[in-house]
Amino acid sequence: MNANPDVRLPAVSVIMPVLDEERHLRGAVQAILAQEYAGEMEVVIALGPSTDRTDEIAAELVAETASLKSKRVHTVPNPTGRTPAALNAAINASRHPIVVRVDGHGMLSPNYIATAVRLLEETGAQNVGGIMHAEGENDWEHAVAAAMTSKIGVGNASFHTGGQAGPAETVYLGVFRREALEQQGGYNVEFIRAQDWELNFRIREAGGLIWFSPELKVSYRPRPSLKALAKQYKNYGRWRHVVARYHEGSINLRYLAPPTAVCAIAAGTLVGALLTPWGFVVPGGYLAAILLGSVPAGKGLPLKARLQIPVALATMHMSWGWGFLTSPRSLAKKVIASRRPAVRADADATTG
Repeated sequence: MNANPDVRLPAVSVIMPVLDEERHLRGAVQAILAQEYAGEMEVVIALGPSTDRTDEIAAELVAETASLKSKRVHTVPNPTGRTPAALNAAINASRHPIVVRVDGHGMLSPNYIATAVRLLEETGAQNVGGIMHAEGENDWEHAVAAAMTSKIGVGNASFHTGGQAGPAETVYLGVFRREALEQQGGYNVEFIRAQDWELNFRIREAGGLIWFSPELKVSYRPRPSLKALAKQYKNYGRWRHVVARYHEGSINLRYLAPPTAVCAIAAGTLVGALLTPWGFVVPGGYLAAILLGSVPAGKGLPLKARLQIPVALATMHMSWGWGFLTSPRSLAKKVIASRRPAVRADADATTG
């Protein structure tokens, strides 16, 4: 990227909220420190109340980089364990003009930061992001990764399946101009999930541009068990309904598909059990659809992984749909009450 040696690249702060990430934390940080980027860089890890070796590993990383001038790791406490609070704590503890968000189980591709900095300059965007590239380490995780990157699993979500570069409603993780984060006052801590969407919503309301590019890729490690996957997707659905209530008009058919499927399958099963066997056509049709959809999604995977793809798909769909349907209105009211108005740059400016 830096073809002209006289052009100094902007310094970058990488912020990382972590909780119980002993399995992936070291690899995630090493992928950051190994970035093909000539500018100065710091990593700020916000430590939640982990019950595993996460804090110990973080302390080791701090010690190992203490003598480095341009690539050092720091930590900051996040006693609440909540992601938006962790992100705000890390932002406040960081100091550079470009802020890169990474999760403790995310692995940046080697030129991720250099590409993101270039895209910020080329597009004038306030935030750029790319593809959440799910990759597994065992048969179950391979199955989940295949489901998460297939259109039958997540619809046409570009940050899962790819797509053309262009303006976006939100992006995965994100690489921000610090001024945009400070202008909006950081993340809304009431959004336990979907905090990225809410912040990007305010940035867009203020006239800022959010930019998606398939050039940016972060390898993501799926949840290691069926129970963990179900909990993850239930929370996704629960908070997507909060977003729909928070911002009318943000819902679309892709988000309505899982709750519709849950209702249709439940109704079909009930009709089939109580009235006529024809009711079982609906759940049977759904089962046939995910079995057929699993075939192309599992191409190249071991047999054991391919056989688990329908389980992963059904878990994702049903958990997301159930979370959406059972999302309490009181939660949305609490979040709406915490709404922060978008702050425009001209309104925030001061004269010297």
